[in-house]
Amino acid sequence: MECGTSKIVGCRFSLHPMTGDFIPVIKGALEATDLTGVWKHTDDVSTVIRGQEQHVFNVIKAITLHAAKTGEHVAVNATFSAGCPGDTAGDSYMEADPEVHNHDDTKQYVSSQFALYPMNNPDYMSVIYREVDRAKERGVFNDSMHYASGIHGDIHEVFDFYEETFGHARSDEHRHLVMTVSMSINSPSHKGNHHA
Repeated sequence: MECGTSKIVGCRFSLHPMTGDFIPVIKGALEATDLTGVWKHTDDVSTVIRGQEQHVFNVIKAITLHAAKTGEHVAVNATFSAGCPGDTAGDSYMEADPEVHNHDDTKQYVSSQFALYPMNNPDYMSVIYREVDRAKERGVFNDSMHYASGIHGDIHEVFDFYEETFGHARSDEHRHLVMTVSMSINSPSHKGNHHA
């Protein structure tokens, strides 16, 4: 299989609640999320979600929001990937109904950082600059930094940006894309922005 031809989108993520009683936060978030339309596997380090792009982003946002609603300080580290050569297991989920299943309008402030890696694309910097400009236009850009760009705001606006950016960055000739996202939610350092 050639690079960039697989239509499957995947996300491997780890949820880190800053509490000694972390197991109910993680398990509760997974159990409260409708996983219809995605393939899921959890091991002792992380969970992977795979399927259509809109389902993957919908499920990751829902899990993150359920964890955030506990009020605990939660960190999320996620790697989204599409177009990976040989990504064929779980193809049946590509035939799922495109309608997403998780709907929760709860407001929640999120501070995050992301990095785009357009694979096998010699013009990768123009893709990255374009998507950073998109963040500025959407009003979710927070800061420039080494090896990442800061994104913050309400969780729905932040995830809308990430999903749009991921899809847009894949629409070019070079379709193998990796995007890393780190999130901090309910942090004491957010200084009153917890419910933006």
